Amino acid sequence: MRTRQGTMIARAGWVLAAAACAAVIAACHDPVNGDASRVIAGGNAQRGKAAITASGCGSCHMIPGIDNANGLVGPPLEHWSRRTYIAGEVPNTADFLVRWIEMPQAIEPATAMPNLGITEQKARDMAAYLYTLH
Repeated sequence: MRTRQGTMIARAGWVLAAAACAAVIAACHDPVNGDASRVIAGGNAQRGKAAITASGCGSCHMIPGIDNANGLVGPPLEHWSRRTYIAGEVPNTADFLVRWIEMPQAIEPATAMPNLGITEQKARDMAAYLYTLH
């Protein structure tokens, strides 16, 4: 038979465990800069959204959160952070995504994706935005 003190200690343990789990889950997603497992060093999702719009990415891709981004040439970019591969060639990691945005032919020479002359900083920002797409 449990004592009242033992029951209170057990409940406190469960409450602490639940709070720890909630903290871990909350740390996994940063709504401004994207999925914490895919942090883009020096990237800013808000600037990335503006760069995606200015670069006309929506003329080829459907991109959530980007006005008039309803292109059908390239794949839709919804749920980008959940994707396993980029262009079916390389793992969907921050480094590969930045490189892909900067110079897609370096990863897939026959890709239809054009080299738009995106700077490394803009590519980092654009990648940060794409990783917000869950």
